[in-house]
Amino acid sequence: MDPKVLHKVSYGLYVICSKKEDKINGQIANTLFQVTAEPPQIAISINKKNLTHQYIEESKLFTASILSQETPMKFIGLFGFKSGRDIDKSSNINFKIGRLGLPIVIDYALAYVEAKVVDKIDVGTHTLFIGEVVDGKILNENREPLTYEYYHKIKGGYSPKTAPTYSKVVDKKKRGEKGNG
Repeated sequence: MDPKVLHKVSYGLYVICSKKEDKINGQIANTLFQVTAEPPQIAISINKKNLTHQYIEESKLFTASILSQETPMKFIGLFGFKSGRDIDKSSNINFKIGRLGLPIVIDYALAYVEAKVVDKIDVGTHTLFIGEVVDGKILNENREPLTYEYYHKIKGGYSPKTAPTYSKVVDKKKRGEKGNG
């Protein structure tokens, strides 16, 4: 199988945030989809090793900021390749506190949603959190959403090892390494 075939599945890039007591954290995710219209529900896939996973598990709440194509790689790197265990990701970004008391990243965001977890499914390395949308807002209608394909082809991005789309074979090719995968 060509591991790049799954890159053709339509994805976006999102900043998913949650909190634990007075601590907040966020991460990049590429798996978010609408599950139902009535009530409006979405699902996100989060790696169990990520700090954001722990915060969602405990709070049963999350936000998702939908990123625009103009999102710089440095911003994606902050939320996608660094751990909230090591740095405060919120120190140099613009965010607001939403209806659920969670941070909502507004830098480079086209829109956001806030959700309460209503179910979860263990899918091995990740948990699929299903959330009922309790609020959302469009912030900018004049920009295009950042798709996973655009991130790879135009921005030259790659998947971190905790991403559901990570592939050792694709990672080695992207970095110019040799090996049998």
